[in-house]
Amino acid sequence: MAGQPGFFDNEERLKALSAAGDPLERLALVVDFEVFRDALEVALSRSDRSKGGRPPYDPVVMFKVLVLQTLYTLSDDQTEYQLKDRLSFMRFVGLALPDPVPDGKTIWLYREQLARAGAVERLFARFDDILRSKGWLAMGGQIVDARVIEARRPRLTQTEKDTIKGAAFPPSGSRRGAPRSTAMGAGH
Repeated sequence: MAGQPGFFDNEERLKALSAAGDPLERLALVVDFEVFRDALEVALSRSDRSKGGRPPYDPVVMFKVLVLQTLYTLSDDQTEYQLKDRLSFMRFVGLALPDPVPDGKTIWLYREQLARAGAVERLFARFDDILRSKGWLAMGGQIVDARVIEARRPRLTQTEKDTIKGAAFPPSGSRRGAPRSTAMGAGH
């Protein structure tokens, strides 16, 4: 029936992304992210989970999240959103549609834990070295957050606007552009 999602729709969409030259798929083929696992596990020093709680995300998956965040200049919350929204991001980090996505706070905590261990710079230096050794260069981009927000209203008077348009100096004594007096009184 038309309009109903089919079992293979997700696979077909991913094939279309691959055919279009998904750069993240190429990156995943160039870099074996498993080489980072040992360094990540040492830096993260996770608890034995005897007190319970949600199981942690795989450290390599989370490192890939940080790579995406860095490559696309995303905030923690925007990274969470893009992981939920973009099939190419999900595929790159190894998440399927039904898998839970790390939230913004989880991403922040993960990065902070790596930073406290002094591992962030080393990990990304190694990532860059791997890329360079294979003839690649990481060029960051930016996903523009296209929210519509109200612009600040200008607070210029009509006289000030006219002055600016005419490229003239404001009259002396006007509140804008007048130099502040720094002279001190006699005897000081």
